[in-house]
This record gives sequence, C-alpha cells and structure tokens, in this order.
Amino acid sequence: MRDNEKSTNFIIKNRSFSLEGYLCPSIRRLIGNLPNKIKDSIEEIRLRINNPLIIHVNNQDYFITQKGELSLSSKDSFTVTKDNIDNTLQFITNYSIYSVEEELKNGYITVQGGHRVGIVGKVLHNNGVVKTIKDFTGLNIRVAREKIGAASNVLKHIIDNGEFVNTLIVSPPQCGKTTLLRDIIKNLSDGIPSLGLKGNRVGVVDERSEIAACYQGIPQNNLGIRTDVLDACPKAQGMIMLIRAMSPEIIATDEIGRDEDSMAIQEALLAGIKLITTVHGKSLEDIIFKKVIGSLVKEGVFKKIIILSNKQGVGTIEKILDGTTFNDLLEYPLKNKVAG
Repeated sequence: MRDNEKSTNFIIKNRSFSLEGYLCPSIRRLIGNLPNKIKDSIEEIRLRINNPLIIHVNNQDYFITQKGELSLSSKDSFTVTKDNIDNTLQFITNYSIYSVEEELKNGYITVQGGHRVGIVGKVLHNNGVVKTIKDFTGLNIRVAREKIGAASNVLKHIIDNGEFVNTLIVSPPQCGKTTLLRDIIKNLSDGIPSLGLKGNRVGVVDERSEIAACYQGIPQNNLGIRTDVLDACPKAQGMIMLIRAMSPEIIATDEIGRDEDSMAIQEALLAGIKLITTVHGKSLEDIIFKKVIGSLVKEGVFKKIIILSNKQGVGTIEKILDGTTFNDLLEYPLKNKVAG
C-alpha cells in the first residue's frame, strides 16, 4: 500500500470511531501491530520530521523501531519523513487543508471522536495576527478517551446538602484535570440522586475545544443532558454570553487566568451562578500568588480545591482542600479508579 492511500481497516478503537484511519499507511501498520494493551493506553502519537516516531503511554515516551517494536532507545527507530506528515495531514483534513484554515490559526485541529491534532511549521502572520501555518514539520495526535467515572472519588466532597459548591481543580499538565472536569460536568448535568443532587443547567465555555471536543459543532464527549457548550469561545466573553442567554445554574471552564476572566466570574457569582474551573499548578502554594486565581482563592470563592498529581498514575487525587481553612479533607491520596 502506498503512503498516500487511505485505508478503511481500523484497528485502534475509541468509542465508535477509530483514530487509525487518519495515519499514513507506514505509521498505521506500525501502530496497528502493537499489543492491544499498548494501543488502548496510547495518549499521544508524535510525528516530527526527520526524527523518531514516538508514542506517549502511561506518562512514558516510547520509540517504535523499524520492525514495529517498542523501545526506550531511539536506536533503530522509525524515522518520520515529510511525506508521512503531509499524507497524514491529507487524511486528517479529508484532502482539503483549506477547509481547516480557521482551526490552523489556533495550531490544532479537532477530528471526529474528539481527538486533537497539534500542528507546527512555518507560521504566516500579519501585524502579529496568525493567519495560517504551512511547511508542516510536526504533528502531535492527542488520543481522546472519555473516562466515565473519573469523578467518582470526588463527587461527595463537592456536593453539600444536595447542592454543588464552587470548585477549583489544580493540576500539573497531563495529570487528568480535563478528564476529571468532564465527568464532574456530566454528573452535575444529569444529577446524582444518591447525593440528593438534582440535574443542573450547566454552561461550558470550551475555549480550547478540549472539554467537549466538538467536531462540526457537535460535542464528542458526553457532558450530560442539561449542558450547553460554547466551543472555541474566549472564556470571559463566553461566560457573559451564557449568563445573558442560557440561564445556567453552573458555569464550567478550563484554565482561567486573565483579568477579564476574573471580572466575568464576579458577574456570574453576583447572578447566583456556581462555578467549576481549573488552573495549572502542583499545590495551593503554587497558585496562591497568581494574580487572578490567587485573589479568588484568598477571597474564599472556591469552597473546595481539588489537587491532582500522577504519583499513583494519571488522575491521582492528591488532596481535597476546604476552601476556607485549606485543611485537607482526605486521609491519603486516592488513585483514580479509571486512570489509564
């Protein structure tokens, strides 16, 4: 099979849609021949021109050899060519790179199934405004895996007398914060009878298209039956739009940090709307001095603060802090039951 021939023989399964059909045949064969246990755990597939093919599995990089074997050494690894990258992009864009030019401005494309493809190369810009990317040199394919049940260890801590309380998730990169956020949103939207929580109207501002992972406007992740999503919308603007148009009871967003985010949050709180959001960090000390999020924490806006790590695997619940006293409510860290 030539490298520019698209195959319909999908092997890597994720939900009802396969990612493998987006890979050029030479890489598709290598990935497809891996043990199922490895394929089911792939988090990222990285293609860099004239460099080894790398997959990221369970917080570890692996090289794939010419024979399709995994190795921790780059020796004898499969080397990615320009044709590999160009042909993979052709499959990803259905042979029309112009159809995704708006997404290219953000440096990534979301494909069916919610998978995200990060793209690097020569950036064309005008007066500091990115117009598009060309001469592609690298792809980072982030495999989307919805993990229903990821929030099972935290729900009882963020529901008080049948009501959700404002919650902040603090996490280093790649420790499962968006996965946890998704499952919390779904539960808040559908309701949790065992905790006395009725279903809530949840508005999601998904600025980076990571929470809902919309494809052609349709969320690829299950965020619940009462959830409305603004995809690829700036957080502050989106929060105001939801407040004025969708009457949410809860607003969810990812990675706040700008001054305008704080102003929108204050407007939401004044309207009696609850909030769940995230921030990058390793500890309370890590975020308390950040201008925007630190001020909100000091003001006691968040009643519960969940801190994640990967010490017992991705999604480890390291601490759950009381937002007033900052006391840890856990006796010991909790391993995520569904972590990959």
